[in-house]
Amino acid sequence: MTRTAAIAGSAAVTAGAVVMLVALVAPAGSWWDGYVSEAGTAGQPYAIPYRSGLVLLAAGVALLGWALRDLRLVSVCLLVSAVLAATSGLVACSDTCPLPPYEPATAADIIHASASVAGMIVLAGAMAAVFLAHPRPAMTRLAAAGVVLIVPLGAALGLTMLFVGRSDFGATVERLALVVAVSWLVGSGVVTALTPASKHAEPESIGRGKRATKDT
Repeated sequence: MTRTAAIAGSAAVTAGAVVMLVALVAPAGSWWDGYVSEAGTAGQPYAIPYRSGLVLLAAGVALLGWALRDLRLVSVCLLVSAVLAATSGLVACSDTCPLPPYEPATAADIIHASASVAGMIVLAGAMAAVFLAHPRPAMTRLAAAGVVLIVPLGAALGLTMLFVGRSDFGATVERLALVVAVSWLVGSGVVTALTPASKHAEPESIGRGKRATKDT
């Protein structure tokens, strides 16, 4: 059951990300301009596919949360992140996704942005929780790489949105952060799927404790 959920979760995250990417790059013009969420605003030619892809990605995150249920804190973080991602997909922002303090924003804009930002923060928390749990070497290394990359990128994006507003730098950082998030999710799902069932419930620290007990 764990392996099936991990495989399904990785597949859903990958498929959702691909659909979102196609919806982002297909329209005319540079796909590096503005926030990624602008592809899902009303009037955009691929708004529905983009938002559907985000909801599909959220479903994949939830499946990965279920697959990692032996790591309780990680599982909770992933499930919360999935709900926030789905909210971001279901509640679209208005044209150009305006945000205060530089642009007047609607209630939908605030809800969408809040869900998106909170979802990434909680996802970073899931990475940190995996690293602290030391479940398996591959998972721990993936989590460490994810935290090292996502934290500075998220901080740079947040500060840019707060002090600069819309900018090419912010757009680039946002896309890099999303690449890191998707890569970590898919990588963690693949590692979980390839891990023997007997090792899913045995974090590395617990395993060391068992071996030490046997040696004594």
